[in-house]
Amino acid sequence: MRVALDSSVLVAALRSQLGASNRVLALVAQRRCIPLVTTAVFLEYEAVLMRPEHRLATGMSVQEVEGFLAALASAAEAVELNFLWRPQLRDPADELMLEAAVNGYADALVTHNVRDFLPAIQTFGLNVLTPAKLLEELTK
Repeated sequence: MRVALDSSVLVAALRSQLGASNRVLALVAQRRCIPLVTTAVFLEYEAVLMRPEHRLATGMSVQEVEGFLAALASAAEAVELNFLWRPQLRDPADELMLEAAVNGYADALVTHNVRDFLPAIQTFGLNVLTPAKLLEELTK
């Protein structure tokens, strides 16, 4: 399954090893889910995960975050942006995820903030799921 992972999913996955977000990352490691990323999305991941509050909560050093990002990059598929549809959403960071999902022909955009992407569901027919819903879809 090809997925665009919102940064909220990565944060949740690194903060808790027991949650659905962490299980999604396990699927990425197993190559059952392929994250779709653009350069802008990856820079967003880096900026969010390097925030002191997230590093403190996860107990990860800068080097460990860099290692995580390197592993994620090796599992990800780069998406070239052919079309920009801004503005569609309220949050510019969400626009980055939307563009990666639509340009990458994602099977789903995975986020903890489904409501933020409601306009995209209607406009693009995009499948927007929480990590738990994605896991349900994959076990059907």
